[in-house]
Amino acid sequence: MEWQQHHHVNGGCLLYGQPYVLDAGVSGIAQYRFGSDFNSDLFAGLSVAAVALPVSIAYAELAGLSPAVGLYASIGPLLAYALFGTSPQLMVNPDAASCAILAAAVTPLAGGDPSLYLSLATALTLFTGILCMLASVFRLGVLANFLSRPILVGFLNGIALSIFLGQIGKVLGFQVTASKIVPKLLEIISKLPSTQMPTLLVTLFSIAVLLLVRKFITKVPAALAVLVLSAVVVKLFDLQSLGVAVLAPVPAGLPALALPIVPLDTVPQLLGSGAGLALVLFTSGTITSRSFASRGGYEVDVDRELVAYGAANIASSLAQGFVVTGADSRTAMAVTAGAKTQVTGLVAAAVIALVLLFFTGPLQFVPLAALGVVLISAALSLLDFSSLRLLWRMDRRECGLSLVTTAGVVALGSINGILIAVALAIVRFVKHTARPSVELLGKEKGLPGLHSIDRHTSAKAIPGLVLFRFNAPLVFFNAEHFKQCALKAARASGEDLRWFVIDTIPISDIDINGVTVLKDLKQKLAGQNVKLVLAGRQSEIETGLRQIGEQVENVSELTFPTLRQAVNAFSTR
Repeated sequence: MEWQQHHHVNGGCLLYGQPYVLDAGVSGIAQYRFGSDFNSDLFAGLSVAAVALPVSIAYAELAGLSPAVGLYASIGPLLAYALFGTSPQLMVNPDAASCAILAAAVTPLAGGDPSLYLSLATALTLFTGILCMLASVFRLGVLANFLSRPILVGFLNGIALSIFLGQIGKVLGFQVTASKIVPKLLEIISKLPSTQMPTLLVTLFSIAVLLLVRKFITKVPAALAVLVLSAVVVKLFDLQSLGVAVLAPVPAGLPALALPIVPLDTVPQLLGSGAGLALVLFTSGTITSRSFASRGGYEVDVDRELVAYGAANIASSLAQGFVVTGADSRTAMAVTAGAKTQVTGLVAAAVIALVLLFFTGPLQFVPLAALGVVLISAALSLLDFSSLRLLWRMDRRECGLSLVTTAGVVALGSINGILIAVALAIVRFVKHTARPSVELLGKEKGLPGLHSIDRHTSAKAIPGLVLFRFNAPLVFFNAEHFKQCALKAARASGEDLRWFVIDTIPISDIDINGVTVLKDLKQKLAGQNVKLVLAGRQSEIETGLRQIGEQVENVSELTFPTLRQAVNAFSTR
């Protein structure tokens, strides 16, 4: 229809200058415009595949799986997201945080059995996808907001440090067996003299390639250059014979579709880990998709995104892959390369499939040290010290929450880190709602209106009048706090107090506990010859009180539609 005409803006769309949710999935592909979009999507898809290939192999190593599994996880999810996702630019791939969580969850259950490890990993991915789907049915996309930015920063910083420590052995040529942070550090220090020199040289070479490509050849994916050139060096100089560890041979061909089979006694643990994984990958993916959506001028639907993430992880599991989410580096590459639609993801998936079919041979020469360098680089990109500095300047309590989350992940592992992050988020939410801010209002000379006395040092209270603002709903978990703050304000105002006015605009809801404390407050103030007055939301307050069988007169002696009217009425009496 004509009123739905739109135009592309940086890969997104604007409707009469306003962002909106794009047609996506099957309907979006059905309306695809080959003439205007395909060339851009083709180039972007090739660019994404160039980044996804080495990163997927590296993340498979991080997850404790073979390189082939990493490539399997980069085909089906892209197809699934193209059908169900709401972002035209988001690339769904493995990422460092989810891989680290998967490894932490599966390793204790596998008991060192590689085949069982793969089955558990794919089963965990399947459960994660199913839980995402169920969360969408119950419209639980809002849960992503529970991991606040400070907590998420702390969580990702902890994951980054854990990845960094986990790769030191690979880049120095020795094995680190300890799992806890302190024993791991002590083991690394004790084994430094046994550093394998050929491996160290490969590591230094990989770092040099990474830095030089990033500085001088920015259009070439640095991770791809590292793996290709390090593999060439290993092959040319036969470094395997000198003890340089390389990838296992990658079997050619596409994976067979199959459901994972795992012992029944592992299912409860996998479901618990799947719930944590679903929360983390959805939160991380949502932050990525929303950030690129804001730049592109379009919107994403979080509940539909849950369906898309669920479908992507189910597809990955059936194809013997592992957990995936919105990948920031591959999405950034897609945007930079001019991606218009999810056809970009389809092209990338096709390229990776072709590599699996015809070009797996050279992968067996990729050194583990080069993969370690790629993973350390990814870990360093996760570290966010700028956000920590900002939090320190704005709110040191939030900065403390972030640091506690980081310490929890590093010291106790990623699974326990998720629990710590969620617990901190809940505690923060409960504290914020149970102990909301309270303000006393007054007049400031030379400025119209009423102002917070705490924030405006020159603002003065009106003699004989308390203007009290409670910035939260008045319900069971904060009603007593409200009453204590109100009585304290009344006492502090002195014996001249005649009216105690409550600004009800911030009080968006009130329950029976709130009504009870208002009645109690009215009674206590009346004993001091002080009137309790409600100002703002007059009709809503009256309607709400009638619904629970109360009369306005029972909780307040006077009501006014606005705070200004209450002040004017007091001045005339």
